[in-house]
Amino acid sequence: MARNFHRRNRISALSEINVTPLIDLAFALLIIFMITAPLLEQTIPLNLPAETRKPQVRTEGYFRAITLDGQGRYFWEGELVSEERLMELLEEAAAEPSPPILNIRADARLPYQSVVTLMDLVKRHDLSRISLDTQVR
Repeated sequence: MARNFHRRNRISALSEINVTPLIDLAFALLIIFMITAPLLEQTIPLNLPAETRKPQVRTEGYFRAITLDGQGRYFWEGELVSEERLMELLEEAAAEPSPPILNIRADARLPYQSVVTLMDLVKRHDLSRISLDTQVR
């Protein structure tokens, strides 16, 4: 007996649901979620100016301290200086054959931009050996 591959009723509705596009959509949404989830974690509150490790032992070179107090004033080795005088002192330090390591000490309540501005002043004179002082807990 020969087989007949034709449908009996060609006008009747198809009663099955094709779930393949739904599965494709679910996998696409899962991949999108997996990619974007780590990006949403960038709003972690931070309190940066504290350190839990022991301070490092200073062995090589000599150090100069630049302090930025809560009012945004600059101090060079404990002496209050203007921004222009600080630029001169940084220029003198950069001219030395062995430039010093600069300890940057800033008040924790200062805006972050104040510290970045000070580091930009240091970088203008090609002084790259910088140490940021923090509290030890």
